[in-house]
Amino acid sequence: MKQQGVHPEDAESTSGASSRPDTAPAGDKDPEGTTADEEQQVGGGSDADPATGGETAEVVEEAHADEVEGDEPLLPARVHRPSDLVRVLAGVLGIVLLLAIAAFAHGTTSGLEQDINKGTGQAPDLFSKLAGLVSSIAILLVPVAFAIERLIKRDGLRIADGVLAAVLAHGVTLATDLWVARAAPESIRDALTQPAPGDVGSLTDPVHGYLAPVIAYMTAVGMSRRPRWRAVLWAVLVLYAFSMLVTGYTTPFSILLTLLIGWAVAYGTLYAVGSPNVRPTGRTLMAGLRHVGFRPVSAAREEVADPQETATDRGRRYFVTLEDGPPLDVTVVDREQQAQGFFYRAWRNLTLRGFATRSSLQSLRQALEQEALLAYAAIAAGANAPKLIATSELGPDAVMLVYEHTGGHTLDSLADDEITDDLLRDTWLQVKALQSRRIAHRRLVGDAILVDRSGKVIITDLRIGEIAANSLLLRMDISQLLVTLGLRVGAERAVASAVGVLGPDAVADCLPMLQPIALSRSTRATLRRLARERAQRERDAVLEASRLSKQARSEEAAAHTGAESDKPDKKAVRAQARAEKRALDEALDDAREEDLLTLIRHEVLRIRPQAPVEPARLERVRPRTLISFIAGAIGAYFLLTQLTHIEFGPLVANAQWGWVAAAVLFSAASYFAAAMALLGFVPERVPFRRTVAAQVAGSFVKIVAPAAVGGVALNTRFLQRAGVRPGLAVASVGASQLFGLGCHILMLLSFGYLTGTEKTPSLSPSRTVIAGLLTVAVLVLVVTSVPFLRKFVVTRVRSLFAGVVPRMLDVLQRPQKLVTGIGGMLLLTACFVMCLDASIRAFGSEGTSLSIASVAVVFLAGNALGSAAPTPGGVGAVEATLTVGLIAVGLPSEVAAPAVLLFRLLTLWLPVLPGWLAFNHLTRKGAL
Repeated sequence: MKQQGVHPEDAESTSGASSRPDTAPAGDKDPEGTTADEEQQVGGGSDADPATGGETAEVVEEAHADEVEGDEPLLPARVHRPSDLVRVLAGVLGIVLLLAIAAFAHGTTSGLEQDINKGTGQAPDLFSKLAGLVSSIAILLVPVAFAIERLIKRDGLRIADGVLAAVLAHGVTLATDLWVARAAPESIRDALTQPAPGDVGSLTDPVHGYLAPVIAYMTAVGMSRRPRWRAVLWAVLVLYAFSMLVTGYTTPFSILLTLLIGWAVAYGTLYAVGSPNVRPTGRTLMAGLRHVGFRPVSAAREEVADPQETATDRGRRYFVTLEDGPPLDVTVVDREQQAQGFFYRAWRNLTLRGFATRSSLQSLRQALEQEALLAYAAIAAGANAPKLIATSELGPDAVMLVYEHTGGHTLDSLADDEITDDLLRDTWLQVKALQSRRIAHRRLVGDAILVDRSGKVIITDLRIGEIAANSLLLRMDISQLLVTLGLRVGAERAVASAVGVLGPDAVADCLPMLQPIALSRSTRATLRRLARERAQRERDAVLEASRLSKQARSEEAAAHTGAESDKPDKKAVRAQARAEKRALDEALDDAREEDLLTLIRHEVLRIRPQAPVEPARLERVRPRTLISFIAGAIGAYFLLTQLTHIEFGPLVANAQWGWVAAAVLFSAASYFAAAMALLGFVPERVPFRRTVAAQVAGSFVKIVAPAAVGGVALNTRFLQRAGVRPGLAVASVGASQLFGLGCHILMLLSFGYLTGTEKTPSLSPSRTVIAGLLTVAVLVLVVTSVPFLRKFVVTRVRSLFAGVVPRMLDVLQRPQKLVTGIGGMLLLTACFVMCLDASIRAFGSEGTSLSIASVAVVFLAGNALGSAAPTPGGVGAVEATLTVGLIAVGLPSEVAAPAVLLFRLLTLWLPVLPGWLAFNHLTRKGAL
């Protein structure tokens, strides 16, 4: 059972805790480069750091008396910090922007260089020579001096990291110099180099061969995090850059590029090899407690139930007993805990509005001050919150907050019968007290609500809260607590307890916040798990109803086996099918359960029917909109790359516009044929016009996804939104694809036979196709050889196509639907073939036309080979195979190339904009 505090007699000792190595004294290791006189303490005590100076020896001598129960296991020596990765990406982005400015703003860069050279040239000659001499010596001596200082403090690992970063930076420098000299555009070369003084015909280095390694070394060893060394570092760099500019041995852009390369390589090295893990242990915690005036005897680590969220939002917690006085609850927050979940918080900050998110980058000092402020504010507001009595830093990488011990159990650890109406009322009273002073908790989940031994409710975990919160945040707290309590006691009791304390109006106002995006991460995960369980119960009910219906039908059929002369009655068969469908629908309706959020809304609307129910817009940008924008950018890139190499003048002058118009009509008709091919395998009623619009939207989807993948996903989603159950929607699309494959193969063989083998030589696939097929073959071999992957794929494929055969049998009982589906497939192929034929006739003469059979063979074979390429819409591969195929059957190359281009423009590129509009229209209407 999870507890806020664990008594020593209740905690189970960990045998490895006493043998766990202590954190090295900061005076010896100082991994982040913070000296003892730079450490600060917030909550009382002396100014010396508990892990530094002369007190360290005494702490280590007393360590044998410390008993740390439930402490963490041995930690890895190095950790990969997301902040280092962010800095690497920022450095790479800076390099790209710098090179882009140099390439496309040549006039601006030239003028900037002239102005800088003119300004630096006015410096006195003696000052310039002195600056060059001092900076040349200092740029080498400063790193050596810092290395000596680190070695004295026994921090050799950080020096090794700096040397590795310097070596890598030197390699990147050499590669960049080689690229600029041999392959870079002239504008970039001019921005990064200039004629070398005193050496006619040679140029200066684009990147300084030893300055970039020095910068990488200084950054990797942590000089920038030490105030005094950082000041020396910047002074030396500025002086060195000034002397190089004055003497004409570099350019401003070269200096900036050198700085960015050194900076990016340094943090890339730190992220790759990891930074030293300096997370404090329980014994370091006890040394810190002694530093602020306490006399601890032992510490017990609190168990956690949800490590993913608890580690990031709560910190590590200890129950500490003292020699004299009541026990303590201590929270330790370190830099590694803050790094956990960074990318998730960054994504939330990108997609959600500012009031719904919190900072993804927060220093330890800010975290300590925020939690301390909220603790004091909550008590001042009259809420029951843990009393903060001391705070302190545990070296440069951790802080601790000392609270009076509360004890008790969290709401999550209580049994259902222990959650009484009085407890619910007391919980809402604490939230009401916080909201009376505009304090938002931001995480009112089960482990943040503590019930002590007397039954009093205490609100904990105020670390991510906010003071002077706006109304939206306060309403989000109410909605979060409604869901938290509803998961334990049901929607009715949760809403009733909230209305009894806050009033119906305050509860009704939170309905727009009652949406998954406004809830905590753990709550959303719980709701998703419950949704999967409900869906499984619904599937089980439908399967049981189907089994009973088949059993009844088989028994009825067995009763009539004696009458051999009786002919099957079609009306009776149809009636049985309708009865079976009604039974399945009734079983599904009986098994359908409403989710918790819907139940809470219903309960609130019973009390306040006029309450607002429209969800508030919390998202700054919806994920689907962001994906749509990225996909549109990719499609535009492919379109531009295809069209920039085409001369449209001769094409427009020589085209026969009557055949171009015919090709346009055939291309437009293909969307109606695609809708028929899909609806033919869907027994349910689906609007035809909306289905056509979905096929138009598919023209946008297929340009940003591999061939056939995007269309299958879009049609499945469309059928589900149209009311078809998910399993049946997948089965319908699978049946359509299976029939389509069979029709494609039969038509290819039929047209190939009609044309004759002498007129249809084999079409050789392009290198892209071969590479794609080889890649697929290798992936298949890997999947089939690894048992785990084989089981995973077989399970997913079996579930995907489990309903295809029953769905096909269902369609076979409806001849009209079957004719519609197969006819739509044949019509779809015919539209594409006629569009390609019209495109050929638009640029050819009477003597260069081909038979329909030859065009069909080229289209079917070329489209199949090209679609195997792993590119969106088969871009590049389809064009190549169609062009080669047309030339192989006798069409001149000067006609084949523009004909294929027109065909692809009409069937792939031009429909992208209407497809994007249709995609967004159907999305807004809820059809996708």
